[in-house]
Amino acid sequence: MTSLVNKRRLTLAAIDLAIYVAVYLLVCAALAVTHSFRLSFFGYLFNLFTVCTSVFSVRLIAGIYSNIWRYANAILSLQLVVADLIGGAVSILLTAFIPLINIGGWRTSALVSAACIITLSSRFAYQHFHRRHNIAHNKTAVNKIPVAIIGAGQVGILLAEELLHDKNSKYTPMFFIDKDGDKIGMNLLGLGVYGNDDKVVEKLNAAGIRDVFIAIADLNEEKIKTFYEFYTGFGCKVKIYDFPIKSENEETEEKKRAIRDVRIEDLLFREAIKVTDSIAADYYRDKVVLITGGGGSIGSELCRQVAQCSPKKLIILDIYENNAYDIQQELLRKYKDEIDLTVEIASVRDRARLDAIFAYYRPQVVFHAAAHKHVPLMEHSNAEPIKNNVLGTYNTADMAEKYGTEKFILISTDKAVNPTNVMGASKRLCEMVIQCRRDSATAFAAVRFGNVLGSNGSVIPLFRRQIKSGGPITVTDKRIIRYFMTIPEASGLVMQAGAMAKCGELFVLDMGKPVRIIDLAENMVKLSGLIPYVDIDIIETGLRPGEKLYEELLIKTEDLEKTENDLIFIERDTPYTRQEIDEKLSVLTSAVERYADRIACPEITDAMKSVVPTFHSPEEVNSGASDSEEMKLASAT
Repeated sequence: MTSLVNKRRLTLAAIDLAIYVAVYLLVCAALAVTHSFRLSFFGYLFNLFTVCTSVFSVRLIAGIYSNIWRYANAILSLQLVVADLIGGAVSILLTAFIPLINIGGWRTSALVSAACIITLSSRFAYQHFHRRHNIAHNKTAVNKIPVAIIGAGQVGILLAEELLHDKNSKYTPMFFIDKDGDKIGMNLLGLGVYGNDDKVVEKLNAAGIRDVFIAIADLNEEKIKTFYEFYTGFGCKVKIYDFPIKSENEETEEKKRAIRDVRIEDLLFREAIKVTDSIAADYYRDKVVLITGGGGSIGSELCRQVAQCSPKKLIILDIYENNAYDIQQELLRKYKDEIDLTVEIASVRDRARLDAIFAYYRPQVVFHAAAHKHVPLMEHSNAEPIKNNVLGTYNTADMAEKYGTEKFILISTDKAVNPTNVMGASKRLCEMVIQCRRDSATAFAAVRFGNVLGSNGSVIPLFRRQIKSGGPITVTDKRIIRYFMTIPEASGLVMQAGAMAKCGELFVLDMGKPVRIIDLAENMVKLSGLIPYVDIDIIETGLRPGEKLYEELLIKTEDLEKTENDLIFIERDTPYTRQEIDEKLSVLTSAVERYADRIACPEITDAMKSVVPTFHSPEEVNSGASDSEEMKLASAT
C-alpha cells in the first residue's frame, strides 16, 4: 500500500514537472520571438533547474503531494498557489545576481503563474472527470440503493461526496432536497436540488428512492420528527448523517459523521436535556462515593459518570452479582489503575451488613438506587416493596447519618405522585423518609423523574422483542401516556442534584410533554422499516393491576422553587416528623409480619393506603383521566 501511494505521488510530481518544462519552453520561445531575447543553452537549462527546484522544494515542504487531489478543496488549491508564489520568489532571488541566466523577474513570474494555472486546471479536470465517472457509475450500478439527501448545505455536500467517491458504499445519491429557494432548481456535484414539499414525492417515486438521509448542520429533535413523519408517510425509510452516539462502553468519542438510523430518542418531541456537569465534576472529585443498586440501569450509568469525576473511591453495592460484575469490569477496562473501585454484594434490607460496609468505607456521598420498580409484580408480591424500597431506604439513610455521610440522594419516580399502586406508594414513602431528616448533619435529597428509555424492564426493549418476533405489539391501553427521558439525562440530573442538595429537597425535572405509548409503538414499527397494523399489529390487552393512564411529576398543590438550572425545580412541601414516619413504618412492618404467610395480601395494600394519604385506587384516578392536564397536553402534541 505504501509503495502504491509513493508511486502515485511520483507520478503526480512527474506530470507537474512536465507541465513546468513545457510552459518554460513556450515562454522562452515566445520571449525569443517577440523580444529577440537570447540565452545560452546552459543559461536556459540552469534557469529551468533553478525555477523547478525552488517551486517543487516549497511544494514538498508544504505537503502538496501528501494530499489526495481527487478530494481536493479550495483550501488545498490555495496552498498550491501560495507554494508556487513562494517558490517563484525564491527562484527570482537566486537568479537575480547572475545576468547570464536571469530572464527577468517578471518573466519568471509569468512562467510560474502560467505553470500554476495549468497545474490547477489539470487538477480540476481530473476531479471533474473522476466525479462524473463516479456519478455515472453509481447511478447505473445495479447493487446500489438510490437515496435522496435532505440538505444542500455543507453537511449534505459532504455526505454526497462521500457516497460518490466510495466505491464500496451501497448507496448512490440521486438528488438533494432543500428549502432554500436560491438552491432549488440548481445543480450541486452534478445532482439536482428540489424543494421540500409534496412535489418531491413524484421525484422520489420516479427515481425509485425509498431511503432518505437527513444531512443538515442545525438538526434538532423537532426537525427530525417533521422530516420523519413526512417521508415515512410516503413509505420512505429515514436515516440521519450525524456524529455517532457514544455508547456506554465506548472509551473514545468518534468525531466523524456517519449514517445512522433514527432512534426512538429522536422522536421524543423535545430537545434532549443537557444537565450541566461542571459543578458535579468538581464536587465528586476525591470523594468516597457509594451507589446502591449500582448494577442496575440508572445505578450503572451513575457509576460511569462518577468515575469520570475522579472520585477518591467508588463502591458499587448490589444484591445481584452479575450486573455488579459487568459494570465493575467495564470500569476497570476503561480506567485500569486510575480508579479505586470496590464491589460489595449486599441487600439494603440487611442492616448489619450495611452497618459493616458504612463503618469500613465511610462514604461521603451515597446514591440510593436500589429498589423494586415493576408495578404488576409488586402488586402481587406487595410486601416486597415495603421491605426493599421503604425499609431498605430507611436502613441506608440511618447508616448514612450514623457514619457522617455528607450527602444522600434518593432515586425516586413520577409514580410516587398520587400513586395508584403499591410500588408508587412505596417510593412516596421513601421520599417521606428522606424529607423528615432535615435536621440531620447529612444533606438528604430525592430526585424524581419519569420512565427511562432502554432501562431494564422498560417498554422499549419489550416492543423491540415483539417486533423482532413478528408481533403483535401489546399495549395495555391506547390512551396511556408517559414522560420519558434517557439514561444519561436521568443520571446527569441525579449527579447535579447531589451537588446542589442542601436539606431535604425533592428535585423534579421539566421533562416537556408526555408521550402517548401508542405513538411510541407505531414509531418503533416504522423505525424497523415496517408498517403499523399491516406488517406488525398493535393490540390492547387491558390495564394491568395498579396501572393508571397517566403519570404526574409534580404534586399539584405544592409550590415549586427554581434552581440555577432552568430545567430543574425543587418541590417544597411540609415534611413529616421523624416520629410520624416511624409510626407509619410501624404500621407497615406490623402488617408485613402479621401476614407473612399470605400471598398478595390485600390487608398489606390497605396498610399502605393508610400511611400514604395520596394513595388512590387506579379506577378512581383513571375515571377522571380525560380531564387531567397531562392527558390534554399529550392529545395536543
